Amino acid sequence: MNHANIKEALEWRYATKRYDATKKISENDWNLLKQSLHLSPSSYGVQPWKFLVIENPEVREKLKAVSWNQTQVTDASHYVVFLYKQEVDPQFIQKFVDRIVEVRGVPAESLDGYKGMMIENLAKAPDEKIRVWSQRQAYIAMGFLLQTAALLKIDATPMEGLDATAYDKILGLEGSGYKTVATVALGYRHPEDSFQNLKKVRFAEDTIIQYVK
Repeated sequence: MNHANIKEALEWRYATKRYDATKKISENDWNLLKQSLHLSPSSYGVQPWKFLVIENPEVREKLKAVSWNQTQVTDASHYVVFLYKQEVDPQFIQKFVDRIVEVRGVPAESLDGYKGMMIENLAKAPDEKIRVWSQRQAYIAMGFLLQTAALLKIDATPMEGLDATAYDKILGLEGSGYKTVATVALGYRHPEDSFQNLKKVRFAEDTIIQYVK
């Protein structure tokens, strides 16, 4: 993978509007896409998210009905619903600290300062602040997924055109502590999707990337 390969992948990708329902992502490629979600960065490393991979065709049909009937929901090979955590309480922070101890083999007491900082900044923060923060973290993971898909020449569509409350009900999320924020459809573009032939429209680079010296 060199600079030219990466640039070509970035130019190749687009928000696919129509998928070829007969084409499926291979298990090998899907495993790498999963890793892009699993390895995504988050503030404090705390990962206030979950990702639901919707495989059930009947559930997908229900979700399509509350997604403006966008065909990507049902025709894409894989459909991922991004959830954000509503509350980051001391118990969740402790669970994260325990995981650090397990993975890195460090003494739990060595993390007391870090745990205290997270409790102060997250567990004691206003609910609305945490809601917005958690949603932003989910979008970081989405970016990693979209980039990985492009490098694999797998089409992807980030989607916000949906009724998140209806999603939560269909997916049985009430009382789980998680809510829907957005989704990503993944698969392979239909040959008749005319959007694949359109040039990207971006503001001139020097108007959006500026240097402070």
